[in-house]
Amino acid sequence: DFMVRTLEEMASVRVQATETMTGLLAGIAGVSLLVGGIGIMNIMLVSVTERTREIGLRMAVGAKGRDVLLQFLVEAVVLSAIGGGIGIALGLGMARGVTLWMSWPTSVTAGSVGLAFAFAAMTGVFFGFYPARKAASLDPIDALRFE
Repeated sequence: DFMVRTLEEMASVRVQATETMTGLLAGIAGVSLLVGGIGIMNIMLVSVTERTREIGLRMAVGAKGRDVLLQFLVEAVVLSAIGGGIGIALGLGMARGVTLWMSWPTSVTAGSVGLAFAFAAMTGVFFGFYPARKAASLDPIDALRFE
């Protein structure tokens, strides 16, 4: 009894392992985006509630609803971009660690970093839109009375 393994078979197993790891990491990234987005939405909703008087004052002196909407959308995108930057830095460090520790060659391209940053920004826009819309639709008089 003997077993013959060719280089092609070993390469095929390595490619399968890489594809499995890629799928697993993509699933983890998707869950992380969802959880991070919900966190951003909660932070922005609290911010809208705490700053209701400020929003009312801005609208009373002439700010339009779209100005307030844009302000809160920018805040949400900045929050998610900071989180995305931290995530990208951690990802680059982990990729380098896997290369050094397990001797698996990893490749992080500029395109994948850009795509990750774009997804982080889109998450901020998507999950920040509801709180921003809520802030923009406040009645200035009611907002000034809010305590």
